[in-house]
Amino acid sequence: MPPTNKGRQTEAAFLDAARRTFAEKGYLNTKIADISAAAGRSTGSFYNYYDSKDRLLEALLDQFSEEVVEQSLATRHTDPEASVRAAVTAYWTTYKKYLPEIIGLFQMSMLDDDFRARWHANRVSGVKQVLSGLHGAERAGYAVGLPLEPLASALVATLESTCWTWLAVRGDETGPVPDDDTAIDILTAIWYRTVFAAGPVTPAP
Repeated sequence: MPPTNKGRQTEAAFLDAARRTFAEKGYLNTKIADISAAAGRSTGSFYNYYDSKDRLLEALLDQFSEEVVEQSLATRHTDPEASVRAAVTAYWTTYKKYLPEIIGLFQMSMLDDDFRARWHANRVSGVKQVLSGLHGAERAGYAVGLPLEPLASALVATLESTCWTWLAVRGDETGPVPDDDTAIDILTAIWYRTVFAAGPVTPAP
């Protein structure tokens, strides 16, 4: 039976309450009773939608993955730098929006094989998207000059590690955390200069 409007509203209330509660208490410290109270629903009602807090976290992580892809594809650019900036901006802003869930995924990946597999699957999906872009760059005539599969992995690792360090850990001892615009500028420059700085290859006459 398809969900009712009331059912969809209740589920949305639980998801929103979970995001707020994870941000306030942290994923590991949050109880289902906390989420239910924040949603203004009964704990019993929670189990009509999710059989555990972990399953609710997975639903939120699905939203994260979907939003990254949607935002990346929302605008099309013929300029390579603009395309890279759009992808970096989508990842940075969505990572920041879902930071409590990302932290929860990282914590659970240390404790649970299913979440470890989920972390790996998310990463593989990102690498495949970047790899598709690298193949597109080569088809457009850019001589990347590096093996594409490990390059895609390295670019994703740079995004992941930088977002984690600047957003989750809040920086290191080398200086203050840059603001969003500066962070996006830096990550865009790393990606763009690595792949496109040499310019397209001019065919021999």
